[in-house]
Amino acid sequence: MPKIALLNTKGEKIKDIKLNDEIFGIEPNNQTIYDAVVLKMASVRQGTHKVKTRSEVSGGGRKPWRQKGTGNARQGSIRAPHFVGGGVVFGPTTERNYTKKQNKKERRLALKSALTYKANDKEIIVIENLKLETPKTKDFKKLLEDLKINGKALIVVKELTDNLILASRNLRDVKVIETHEINTFDVMNYTNLVLTEEAVKMLEEVLK
Repeated sequence: MPKIALLNTKGEKIKDIKLNDEIFGIEPNNQTIYDAVVLKMASVRQGTHKVKTRSEVSGGGRKPWRQKGTGNARQGSIRAPHFVGGGVVFGPTTERNYTKKQNKKERRLALKSALTYKANDKEIIVIENLKLETPKTKDFKKLLEDLKINGKALIVVKELTDNLILASRNLRDVKVIETHEINTFDVMNYTNLVLTEEAVKMLEEVLK
């Protein structure tokens, strides 16, 4: 089992703890990670892009010229797709469905693979607990400095508190979530993964 230091909020080492090999020490599966990331990105697509077809473009209520006798090809509307200002053929519509699926076993494997990569790259920090006395952002930034966290950080706690939410919400590169909200995309998207001791226990219990 991989060992990792358990820190307090001042960044001081308390003891070493062991991480479960079934969660943080598996053989990573890159394909499931890729599929999980694509699924997450597809799920947030709004699909608001839209073009007008010939039936939706304004104008073109009558034939541009009579059917025969002009020497031109017959036309029914100046809003046909081959006319300038006409409708678009096979363009994007709001009816397109971007939903993707991934079964439960694959999602769990993807998350465990992402956690394994973090453990191998020494990008996991485990702290005893995370409680703030005030909702001030400067106090939260001081905590990050004490933990020597540089770059983007995903912080996973057992339960969110009002002070934690208020203190962290103005920091662009920090995201604080509860244990049940953790997902492969966020783990891979943030450089540092900060877990409370309780969050580690919950993850090992759920994913083993």
